[in-house]
Amino acid sequence: MKSDKVQALPWDHPRFRSWIAVGRACQLMQQALTKALAPLDIKPPHLDILVNLYRFEGISQQELARKLLVGRSNMSMLLPQMEKRGLLERRPDQWDKRILRLHLTGQGRELAEEAMVIQTSLIDATLSTIPVDDCGVVANSMERLIEQMLSQTDRSGSDPSEDRD
Repeated sequence: MKSDKVQALPWDHPRFRSWIAVGRACQLMQQALTKALAPLDIKPPHLDILVNLYRFEGISQQELARKLLVGRSNMSMLLPQMEKRGLLERRPDQWDKRILRLHLTGQGRELAEEAMVIQTSLIDATLSTIPVDDCGVVANSMERLIEQMLSQTDRSGSDPSEDRD
């Protein structure tokens, strides 16, 4: 039996171009950042951890996972690697020994600073031809998109920082 209902095609949606542009920009930024960080022998997820520990010294593993929108399994893979390299330490919380607090080592702090110079240079090189005001408009739009997507995740009852089966 043939349906009279017309199939909705994604490319016919008025916001499809935005969806694709955001996705492609994210992929290209990740590729460029991966290539730029290669001499330091780190990848973007390592940079995310280093930068967050640089800014929020003593953050818990759970807080870090929530900030990065990743599951505990991602943290449990990356943190031991970084700890073994001497970049960070996990220390028990002084009031609740079940909570581990994350701290950069001297070597981790130096690597974070080197990586941030690389990231900042990449941002400058990539966005230098775009007026700062336009960058602000894009940032505001992306922040609204992030809020929207997080609120949809919250309503669905799944936490983006929780592991999924």
